[in-house]
Amino acid sequence: MGMSGGGGAGLQSEINVTPMVDIMLVLLIIFMVVTPFLQQGITVALPKNMNNPDVDPRIIKESSIVISIPNDGEYYLGKQRVQREQLTEKVDSMLQKVKKDEDRIVYIKSGVGVSYGDVVAVINEVRKLGVDKIGLVADKKKGGAKAAAPAA
Repeated sequence: MGMSGGGGAGLQSEINVTPMVDIMLVLLIIFMVVTPFLQQGITVALPKNMNNPDVDPRIIKESSIVISIPNDGEYYLGKQRVQREQLTEKVDSMLQKVKKDEDRIVYIKSGVGVSYGDVVAVINEVRKLGVDKIGLVADKKKGGAKAAAPAA
């Protein structure tokens, strides 16, 4: 009374994996195409040889304030390019929208070739606004994931 191996109208006891593999390959392609568009902000070549703490999960929020300096003299607030003179005014207007005191953090992403003076000037402008938590963003030494450590 078992399953007969002949070719007839008998039931097939194996799972047909071909359609499942096809679906998985389509999903893989979709995720590979969509993933680059999920990146937040401006791409900046970050310093790598640093021992960083864990990644601050607040940096990926839409409401987070991220200042990017990919090259000397280029300033971005989120994805919008701004002049250095406008930076303080725009950061201040974004800080007005922050309700919790613990969320008043400004993250600064600076490229490897950016002069130290530009970064310090931005930090000083942010400190004039009364922000006491500034996160400097760098790549982790081992994993390559971005990390932001609030500097006090």
